[in-house]
Amino acid sequence: MASLFTARIRFRLLQVMGFFIGLVGQAVRAFGGPKLGSMITRPVSEPLLLLSGVQLAKLIRQRKVKCIDVIQAYINRIMDVNPLINGIVKYRFEEAKKEAHAVDMKLLENWEDDATLEKKWPFLGVPLTVKEAFQLQGTPNTSGLVNRRNVISKTDATVVALLKEAGAIPLGITNCSELCMWYESSNKIYGRSNNPYDLQHIVGGSSGGEGCTLAAACSVIGVGSDIGGSIRMPAFFNGIFGHKPSPGVVSNQGQFPMARGVQELFLCTGPMCRYAEDLVPMLRVMAGPGIKKLKLDEKVNLKDLKFYWMEHDGGSLLMSRVDQELIMAQKKVVAHLETVLGASVQHVKLKQMKYSFQLWITMMSAKGHDGKEAVKFIDLLNSHGKPISPLWELIKWCLGLSVHTIPVIGLALLEEKFKYDTEKYKKFKAMKESLLKELVEMLGDDGVFLYPSHPTVAPKHHVPLTRPYNFAYTGVFNALGLPVTQCPLGLNTKGLPLGIQVVAGPFNDHLTLAVAQYLEKSFGGWVCPGKF
Repeated sequence: MASLFTARIRFRLLQVMGFFIGLVGQAVRAFGGPKLGSMITRPVSEPLLLLSGVQLAKLIRQRKVKCIDVIQAYINRIMDVNPLINGIVKYRFEEAKKEAHAVDMKLLENWEDDATLEKKWPFLGVPLTVKEAFQLQGTPNTSGLVNRRNVISKTDATVVALLKEAGAIPLGITNCSELCMWYESSNKIYGRSNNPYDLQHIVGGSSGGEGCTLAAACSVIGVGSDIGGSIRMPAFFNGIFGHKPSPGVVSNQGQFPMARGVQELFLCTGPMCRYAEDLVPMLRVMAGPGIKKLKLDEKVNLKDLKFYWMEHDGGSLLMSRVDQELIMAQKKVVAHLETVLGASVQHVKLKQMKYSFQLWITMMSAKGHDGKEAVKFIDLLNSHGKPISPLWELIKWCLGLSVHTIPVIGLALLEEKFKYDTEKYKKFKAMKESLLKELVEMLGDDGVFLYPSHPTVAPKHHVPLTRPYNFAYTGVFNALGLPVTQCPLGLNTKGLPLGIQVVAGPFNDHLTLAVAQYLEKSFGGWVCPGKF
């Protein structure tokens, strides 16, 4: 009887939770959430902020610009804009200024030619921001989890160390969703980040603080991670570039939470930036020895590429319908590729794409090669070794007493529903293999696939609670293990960013990166918030 009573209570609380979330969603749609006003961040007035990382490094190496002036310009911008967007959650300005002075002194004493200096330090003096989930020596590494609020990194994550060795100067760490498992960047330590194009809208997640920081010109290059779209969704919502590399190319070491078992195949660390020309140099640095797996030196003749496109997932009932403005933006790209570039472009219908969420969640919950189950989400929430009760946390949240966000509590409650199931795993693994085979054969080594980055533009705050599965537009490519670049395509009629994903076959990252640079030249790339 006791177990039956507990089951009924659990079911009732889940019903209440669903009802409450529905009310929140309705309120958000009706009233637009917190009354920030439809404000946007101020446009950029300092020319140094409008240069790519590659351009800044060149000017610094050639001693045409002092590194300290670049760093100070970015600090000034951050102090002006960050209070609005809450993208950077911990500054390291004093350290950055010392490092900038050291760069200027180094250049006074070292008169090697530009080519030699570029080989040594391709990002010499370039401002960098890092997702808080990565270790950056001397800064917090909590991933928004309150019980980690006193954790300070004693070393650097592998990619952070590589970028620092390449000359980049970290300005601070950026916000993320709690435990990096939701597509709105908000947590109980740092609060919520806001979209620089409209503060009432989300920045995405989990690398959302990085996305809005770059979009607001508070940084020029950044580090993100992606297990279900956590680079590409923020890049899309904030109108910048983000690349999810082929698996195993870039080290994931030095971030929390760290994927284990089969999940390691889906987690990818990659570059985020405002300017497409920074993508390849960043990837070269971040990949370290893994760069040998790619063909970044191979010249890409875009006219000879085969382009394929699909405007939606085929009609999944779990996800929103794709906005017409996003479809029109995609069709403009298709028309441009056909008429201006003269490339081969083909519309396709991949029927299994409508099962994107099921593919992702099944693969994420799969057992590893050693037969062990994936790390449980609820175990990551344990407070000092003590397990938490999701039901009790929900009650505490309703009373304003929980240290966790409602998405995390909801995920913990639903985790049992999505636990490993042998029959489901066999079914969706076969479906995944079939879809992957179809895509790989279609793309070959000279094809790319154009697909929506998300079914809607950046929604208002809290709306993701009513659309929890929309992330599958990006997550499916983690399950498939393919390289993807999110590319901005200007703004919609309400001033929010549009964009598109460019997908290639395994280890053909050079194709998506080449297309990203072409689309930037053809459609303008990043648009400064407040400019229009």
